[in-house]
Parts: sequence; structure tokens; C-alpha cells
Amino acid sequence: MTSSARPRLGFIGPGTVGTALARSFQKAGYAVTSIFGRDPERRARAAEAVPGADASDSAQAVVDASDLVLLTVPDDAIRIVAEGLTWRTGVAAVHCSGAASIDLLDAAAAAGASVGAFHPLQTLASLDQAMGNLPGSAFAIEASDSKLEETLGAMARAIGGEPIVLRGSKALYHASAVLACNNLITLLDAAASLWTDLGLTKEAGLRALLPLVRGTVENLGALGLPNALTGPVARGDVGTIDQNLKALEAASPETARLYAELARRTIPIAKAKGTLSEEAAERMLRRLGPGAPATASE
Repeated sequence: MTSSARPRLGFIGPGTVGTALARSFQKAGYAVTSIFGRDPERRARAAEAVPGADASDSAQAVVDASDLVLLTVPDDAIRIVAEGLTWRTGVAAVHCSGAASIDLLDAAAAAGASVGAFHPLQTLASLDQAMGNLPGSAFAIEASDSKLEETLGAMARAIGGEPIVLRGSKALYHASAVLACNNLITLLDAAASLWTDLGLTKEAGLRALLPLVRGTVENLGALGLPNALTGPVARGDVGTIDQNLKALEAASPETARLYAELARRTIPIAKAKGTLSEEAAERMLRRLGPGAPATASE
């Protein structure tokens, strides 16, 4: 790394994540030197979206022209790409995987480069959506040295993000993100599917449920855990849970099992909120049946 507070940035991998980050950094005043991807049309579109960036004809050209190279390629390709390049002391190699740690960049480290990871904790489905969602997001950071850690933290803050330095398992961090993001889609798929038994379409169910989801997320932001919890478990309403389960057991036994497991996991949150008595919790557990032990989270 050079001593500059604003390193020259290069990108290898012109997908949604790479293009959104490149454009965000360019807007924040960083010099984005070049972008490379195997598909000429895709890298040309990415460079066009980032004024001042060149569509390089090789990944090595990006490394040679940059102080900090972001490898925004699929996880399975990170190690292969890094091993195929000539790195040098004074440059940083940084990947953007949420699940993998910096050991994928061992080849760059062995050549004297600083190595790190910079993962936006956000769902990035399209360029426009990504540009809107990145500000305010957390960015998980790993770095081989304190100077790169400081640089990546400054980069996150420059585009409106909050840097979070990871010290533990990267896979555990990513599992947390999957539960909160991807599995929310799975849960809503199960919830919306039930509306077909009500004489409506799954799409209509999703449209009706989304304002509820948004309100829940807003409550979480305003009240936090456990205070944002509402519903029959929070109220100790065993009768409603019994009615829900009977209806689900008739309509979709698989969803009934999901409901019961989630209810078991909700009991400690309700107890922490102070709205669920021990007696009601015991009656609730008897109705829900055996499953994973319900224990309070840290």
C-alpha cells in the first residue's frame, strides 16, 4: 500500500457487486483506475458506469495500475484468480466474499502484498438497487495488517457505511447473514403459499404480507430485541397457537413443523421481554411438542 489516504482502486469482476462498489467509490472521490472481466461487453458496461475507469484487457493490468485491487469475483474463483496474478509489495489484494476468509489470498500475501476482505452486509440484486442500499450498510472487514484495516474502514465510511472488523469465524458471520436475509425469503415463501388455501394467489399473499414485514423491521430498528416482539408467543396466547397449528397441520404439515420450531425459538425472546410467564411457556411447549431446546440467545 502507498501512503496515500485515498488509494487508487482497481476491480477484477464487473458484476453487480463490483460495479456498485466501483461506482460508489468513484462518487466518493476515489480514483478507480480500471475494471476487468472476462466478458468484454460486461467490463465495458461496468467501466462506462464508472467515469474515469478503463476497461482493462487483462486482470494483471488492473493489478499493475492500482494500489488496492478488489476481487469481486465468485467465491470459488477468488483463490484461482489470485494465484494467477503477479503481486508486489505495496499493493493490497482484497476480496469481497461474505463467507471466505483472507487465506484465499495467500498467493498475494506470499508475494508481499497486503491482503484483506471487504464484504457489504447487504442484498445487492441490481445496480440501481445496490447504489440505493449500500449507504447505511455494515461492511465486514478483515486485514492482514493494521494499515490496511484502517484503509478499508475509511473506504466503508466514505460511501456511507459502517465498518465492522471481524475477529472470529467468517463462516459464522455469513451464516448469520443468510438467516437474516436469504431465509427471510424462504419464510415469506412459506407464509405466502398458505394464501392459496384462502382462495387467493401466492402473489396476493406476498403483497399483503410485505407491509407487515416492513413494519416489523421498523419496530426492530426503533425498539430492538426483545421489545419489538409481538404476536401470540409474546402474549402467552396458547389458544391462538393451538388454532394456528391445527389449521397448518391440515393445510401443510411441513409448514406446521416450521411454525412449531420457530415458536419454540421465540419463547426465550418473549420471556426476556417479560410478557410470557413460566406457566404459559410450559403450556406452550407442551402444545408445540418436542424439538430443539428453547434457550435464550446471548
